[in-house]
This record gives sequence, structure tokens and C-alpha cells, in this order.
Amino acid sequence: EALDREVEELHANRVRLRVIGNRQRLAVRLQQRIAEAEAKTAGNGGLCLQVAVSYGGRWDVVEAAKRLAAQAASGAIRASDIDEERFAAELQLADLPDPDLFIRTGGDHRVSNFLLWNIAYAELYFTDLLWPDFDAAELQRAIEDFTGRERRFGLTGAQASGSKK
Repeated sequence: EALDREVEELHANRVRLRVIGNRQRLAVRLQQRIAEAEAKTAGNGGLCLQVAVSYGGRWDVVEAAKRLAAQAASGAIRASDIDEERFAAELQLADLPDPDLFIRTGGDHRVSNFLLWNIAYAELYFTDLLWPDFDAAELQRAIEDFTGRERRFGLTGAQASGSKK
């Protein structure tokens, strides 16, 4: 019922709803309501609200591997065709760029099985604030911290600057 109420507001504000995660773990009726909500908002051209329900980064990676294995077994692709780009195309968020900044609230200094592949080169920001207390000032601190970092995308500082050390 809450989903039904919220989807009307999302639709009125031209927000597209997208739910990622293992829907098979949800009740059939809830799966149907999610599909209906996504269909209703699919054509909306404003913001996209992505909600993770029963999502885990390991699950996402395993499901992508299963799809690629099935494609290889059926002859649709060769195992040698599988590279990082092909693998990433099978993940839940394949149509979106990887996050640049990952913010973790609540004082925990871990990613907790969230977007494991996608945040490989993201900058991580940890705050002791709990999510309900995360405000514009803390977001500003996270952005300032992010802008002061050297983005290396897996390289060492010397490699990123082109030095030969």
C-alpha cells in the first residue's frame, strides 16, 4: 500500500522508479507491485530513484557470472569474449556509470556487500552520522573531501602522475 501511494507522487513529479536486487526473495504480490510501479514510471524523464531491495554485491556478481556462463554454454558467446566490459554489462546497474563517491553513514568503515564491482574505483567517505541525521552540511563535507583527492583509478600516485618511480 505504501508503494502504491508513493508511486503516484513519483509519477506526478516525473520520477522514474527502479528497483534492483533479488526479487525472487520477495512475495509474489510485492514483485507484481514493483513491476507495475516501474512500468508506470518508466517513461518519466526526471530523476531516477533507485531502490535496492534484497540486493547484495556478491549476489549481483554471481548472477552476472551465471548469465554469461549460460550464454557461453548455449554458444551465443565464446568464453574468450568475456572481459571486464562484457561482465559489467550483466550487472544490475549496467546502464549507469560507476559511482565516483561512495558515502557510508553510521560509523562503519566497510562497504557491506554493496555495489562491490561498481565501487572498485570510487572514493570512499565514512561518517559517524546515522542516515536520518545526514544533512546538507555533511554532504558538503563529503564533497569537499572528495574534491581534495587525487583520483587514481587503481594506479599508484607515481603512475597516475606519469612519474617513473
